[in-house]
Order: sequence, then structure tokens, then C-alpha cells
Amino acid sequence: MIEIRSRFPLRPSAAYGVQVRGQLSLPFERRQKSRQLASLVSGETVAIVLPRGAVMRGGDWVVASDGRVIEVVAQTEQVLHVVCETPEALARAAYHLGNRHVPVQVGEGWLRLAADHVLHGMLEGLGAKVTTLEAPFEPEAGAYGAHHRHDNESGHGGKIHEFGATP
Repeated sequence: MIEIRSRFPLRPSAAYGVQVRGQLSLPFERRQKSRQLASLVSGETVAIVLPRGAVMRGGDWVVASDGRVIEVVAQTEQVLHVVCETPEALARAAYHLGNRHVPVQVGEGWLRLAADHVLHGMLEGLGAKVTTLEAPFEPEAGAYGAHHRHDNESGHGGKIHEFGATP
């Protein structure tokens, strides 16, 4: 069985001439676990042995013990999609989710979080419109997270870097 012990050292880009030779599709809950068995999309079993605290993001590349570069795919999962009538109401909903330390994905005019009936009810009680969707879930890394997002390049949100954000 191959092991995945490290991330690809550079940001993924076709400019490096690296050929991706597999995909690892996992929901967010499993992409947070640094020690686990998983299966590539091809069905091959892999052991993930990454440094503790490492979160794999959709689009990341990891390196297998046999030298293959494998792309991490954010698997579609059930999420709550939250919209509000005003920016203030959306900020209020985000505040209450943050107060509960809930991982949240932030988009232009919306929030997403893992499906949870209690939080669904709380958000509706705050006046939010909550819809259940099947979508990839990529919550914010956090203000002090060592790993940053690059989804701004695909037009799906901000680019978060340690201690700062760029539009």
C-alpha cells in the first residue's frame, strides 16, 4: 500500500510540467484527518500520514511514497446554504456561527456549513433563508491557519493568507 506523507512542495500549476497520476476525493471532515486509510478515485487504498493539523484542500497536490503526485478533490457533500436579505443579517448569522466555532465557507452574499438540523433551526430563527445543497465544502482556514486558499483564482471567493486578505 502506498503512503501519502507530504504535500507537493509548490503551488499546483501546469507550468511545472508535473503530471497528476491520481485523485483523492474526500469530504471536508476526512480532509482534516492527518492519519487515515482512504481510497483513490481509482479504488486503490492509500495510507494518509501527514503532519498533525494538516488540512487537505480541494486542488492541493500530495505526494505518494511511489513518487506519484495525487490531486485532492473536495468531495460533494450535504451543506446548508445560507442567504439573508441584508448584509447586516448575513454578518449576524456569521457571528453566531463563529461564536459556536462552526467551520464556515464564505461566498459573495452567502455562507455554507456542514448540514446540521440544530444550526439550520438557529439560522432560520435569525431570519436567514437556509437551503440544503450537495456541494464541495471548503470552509475558511482561520485567521491563524498556516495553510491558505487559492480559490480566488477560480472566481469562487477570497484569497486568504496568514494575517491578511487580498481582494
